[in-house]
Amino acid sequence: MLARIVAALAPAPGDTIVEIGPGEGVLTRALLARLPHLTAIEIDRDLAARLAAEFPPERLTLHCADALDFDFGALGPGFRLVGNLPYNISTPLLFQVARHADRLRDAHFMLQREVVDRMVAQPSTPDYGRLSVMLQVRFRMRRLFKVARGAFRPPPKVESALVRLEPLREPLACDEETFAAVVRGAFSARRKTLRNALRIKAEDYDALQIDPTLRPENLSPADYVRVALRVSSQAS
Repeated sequence: MLARIVAALAPAPGDTIVEIGPGEGVLTRALLARLPHLTAIEIDRDLAARLAAEFPPERLTLHCADALDFDFGALGPGFRLVGNLPYNISTPLLFQVARHADRLRDAHFMLQREVVDRMVAQPSTPDYGRLSVMLQVRFRMRRLFKVARGAFRPPPKVESALVRLEPLREPLACDEETFAAVVRGAFSARRKTLRNALRIKAEDYDALQIDPTLRPENLSPADYVRVALRVSSQAS
C-alpha cells in the first residue's frame, strides 16, 4: 500500500513535498527513499523528536506545529502536500489547504472513505454537501483507490481512501467570504427548499434562473458562485 501511495504521488527530486502528520515516519521513509529532501509538519513533540534524530536537517525539514495553524503560503509556489490526515480534523484542515490552492501544485491525502465520497460527490446525490461545493470550486478531485482497515496499525473502525486534489487555475469569480457564507447558510438548512434556505429575494431567483423549490443539494458549485455574485452586487 505504501508503494501504491508513493507511485500515485510520483515524487521527483526537484519537488517541494510537504507531509502532514508523519507520525512514526512510515510514509516519510518511503518518500525519502525517492527524494533528497522532504518537509514535514508534526504536532506531537515526541514523534517529531524521533524523526529529527533519525534524519538530518538536510534530508528532513521538520516543523513541530499544528497543521491547522500552519502558514502553507510561506512554503512558496508549487508545493505538493501528502499525508494521512487525522479523521477528527480532516474537514477544517481541507478548508485550510483550500485557502492556499493558488500556491499548491497538488495534494494526495488519505482520508476516511466517507469524507472522500463527500468531496467528489455530484449535485443531487446523498453525499453532496457543503464540503463538496467548497472544494470543487477550487480543485479537480479524484478518488484513486480504497485502503483496507488492515493496512493500518492498529486497524481503524472505518475504511479509508486516497484522493488527489489538483487546483483549478481559474480564481474564484466571487468574494470568498460571501461565497462561504452562502454555502454555509444553504447547507445548514439542507432539508428546506432554497426559498427558505437562502436569504435572497424572490426576484433574484428569476434573475438567476434558479427554481426556488429546489433544495440546496440540487445546485452545482457554479450555481453557488452565481448566487454569491448576486449577493455581493446587492451589498455594494
